[in-house]
Amino acid sequence: MRSVLAFATVMALAAGYEHARAQQQLPVIRVTPPPPSKKLPKATTPAKKASAATPAANASALTVPVSGAPNVGSGPMIAPNLASQLTVPGDALNARPTTRPGEILEAAPGLIVTQHSGEGKANQYFLRGYNLDHGTDMAIFVDGMPINMRTHAHGQGYADLNWLMPETVNSVAIRKGPYFADEGDFGSAGNLHIGLLDATKSVAQVTLGSFGYERLFAMSSAKLGTGNVLAAAEVATYNGPWINPDEMRKLNGFLRYTQGTALDGFSITGMAYSNRWNSTDQVPERAITSGQLPRFGAEDPSDGGNTSRFSLSGRLAKSDDAGSWRANAYVIQSSLDLFNDFTYFLNNPTLGDQFHQHDDRIVAGANVARTLKGSLGAIPAEVTVGVQSRYDAINLGLTDTYQRAFLSNIRSDEVSEGSIGIYAESTLRWSPWFRTTFGWRGDVYSATVDSIYDVNNSGHVQASIGSLKFSIVLGPFNKTEFFIGTGMGMHSNDARGATITEAPTDPSTKLTPSPLLVRTEGAEVGVRSKAVAGLDTSISLFILNQASEVVFRGDSGDTTASRPSQRYGIEWTNTYRPATSITIDGDLAMSHARFIGLDTAQAIGFTSLAGYPEAQIGNAPGNYIPNAPAIVASAGLTLGERTGWFGGLHWRYLGPTPLTEDNAFRSPAVSIVNGRAGYRFDNGWTVRLDALNLLNAKTNQITYAYGSLIRTDSLFNLCFPVQVAPAAVCQNGVMDHILHPIEPLALRLTLTATF
Repeated sequence: MRSVLAFATVMALAAGYEHARAQQQLPVIRVTPPPPSKKLPKATTPAKKASAATPAANASALTVPVSGAPNVGSGPMIAPNLASQLTVPGDALNARPTTRPGEILEAAPGLIVTQHSGEGKANQYFLRGYNLDHGTDMAIFVDGMPINMRTHAHGQGYADLNWLMPETVNSVAIRKGPYFADEGDFGSAGNLHIGLLDATKSVAQVTLGSFGYERLFAMSSAKLGTGNVLAAAEVATYNGPWINPDEMRKLNGFLRYTQGTALDGFSITGMAYSNRWNSTDQVPERAITSGQLPRFGAEDPSDGGNTSRFSLSGRLAKSDDAGSWRANAYVIQSSLDLFNDFTYFLNNPTLGDQFHQHDDRIVAGANVARTLKGSLGAIPAEVTVGVQSRYDAINLGLTDTYQRAFLSNIRSDEVSEGSIGIYAESTLRWSPWFRTTFGWRGDVYSATVDSIYDVNNSGHVQASIGSLKFSIVLGPFNKTEFFIGTGMGMHSNDARGATITEAPTDPSTKLTPSPLLVRTEGAEVGVRSKAVAGLDTSISLFILNQASEVVFRGDSGDTTASRPSQRYGIEWTNTYRPATSITIDGDLAMSHARFIGLDTAQAIGFTSLAGYPEAQIGNAPGNYIPNAPAIVASAGLTLGERTGWFGGLHWRYLGPTPLTEDNAFRSPAVSIVNGRAGYRFDNGWTVRLDALNLLNAKTNQITYAYGSLIRTDSLFNLCFPVQVAPAAVCQNGVMDHILHPIEPLALRLTLTATF
């Protein structure tokens, strides 16, 4: 990272020296607005295309002109600083056949979105060598609202998108890595900003599908005063192929008012969502291979949950002679009650290990940014400063349960957590083919934890961290640009882990508090080219280093140590449009992820399991990062015009991954093909058929490896009712693949009326 920063600094200084020498004197440093005669119109049109052999003609233009959908109140679109940065429009997202709403995010190259439980629980995400769990290190925003929940009952950064209606999505802006000053918590691996439609034709849609899938969806917009009002709603049910049906019941809707343009306008949006479901959680492979469970069976049929979410948000943008303003604010109320059983009879041989996680919170926040356009001497410049704030009032509970009935308390907490982030970013265009962006961000966090049942785990904690960012863009040369980025980032840890001193179930076991904020450092180089007609291709090489941390485990209410880690890799992204009716895309992401240093605690634990190979295997010391994907690939073909026949195929691949630090357990590769065919009539009617898992692959949505006990294990009889095996062995259980199978071939028929 230091070498990249040094190189970038030398390049910037060299360019500045060359410019100063041409002037024969040092420039006067001043920031001035452009003269009124050069004020950009608020309703812009696409810039003239630069010659393929020469750089862009307008050297002072630092923003991309607004075009297409209005994006009311979003502010100006900023030119990409990295090759991995892109925006995918909503029509391209909705051209992909998907099983669940969150899968539209797989338009981000290298991102895998999957599910290991019922259809109301947040997805699990994989990106750039990270098992992101339910959202840690990948920040997601919808209409400016943060989706990641900090200090969450089920896991830090929990990001539930089951309430998202894909048809209402206008675009997804994708930025990867800690290189952007306006991106803070959870953004080390990636940042996804989902924008919503401001206006639409009226749409009524009904979908019927395999395994009890039913969905009704409608949306419409109309003029109201000088703006637009848009409403959308859906009702959905789904059972799935499971022996114990999901019985998902989802209600969802939103109402939105917009007025003005992207540069001078505002929007107000209200949302409401409710869902309840049963879930077939991951099951031990040995239970399936022995015939104890069918492939789609459940160890605990009473697992499941219910959730709700209500929000009110608004955003505002204004432009003037000096630059532009943008601001947004939001209030979110969300709740989750989740019942899971991941270890079966490891802790309770009679009633099982089901537990209940409760999360009820109110989130409020506001952000404001000011952008000034001017010059540094004769060098065109743009400076942005901003403030971001957020406050979470959280009620948390963790209890042992049996068939969702209360057994005992583990811990219960009331948490107040607030943060303020300030940032500044300066972009200088040294020449028509060379620009630099330098940024700094500071974050301050404060949290108070009131542990209801153990005052020793209560406390107040504060932390602050500063992060530098720097990027270089060279070009375009023959429609090709080169990018260099380096920066620091961070993510927050669960506040309960930052105040904990002892295990909730055993106060005699003393625990080490976790740092509230954890540092990430990264660097990236890349190239993006449109030199070949119809082809948009990019290659990025990246490295990410994450500091040592102690992580809070929401499933048990305590902490576990994690070593420093390093990830590096390459991403190759391609979109080819040989004709208006044909789009071909192909992406390949390869990464290498490893822990750094020796885990002495694991070495001791491995020794304590000696003599019991069923417990010891997979627990040897090693540097592999469990569930860190090494290879992710995808390819797609989309055909069709606005009317007539249309269709497509989309393939995604997740390569084998290590499941334990010693690589003794590995997951199988996952290769899935989805297909779509349909017809659009001139009168606005559309009929389409989606085939999910078209080739009926018998693979897994996700695979883990850890210790558990089921009653047919020989080790179970050595631990219960009289313990014969060592305590460490009984506490670990039998190591095995723990899996959640993918749904078999499923068909969904959709009829849509547009008017």
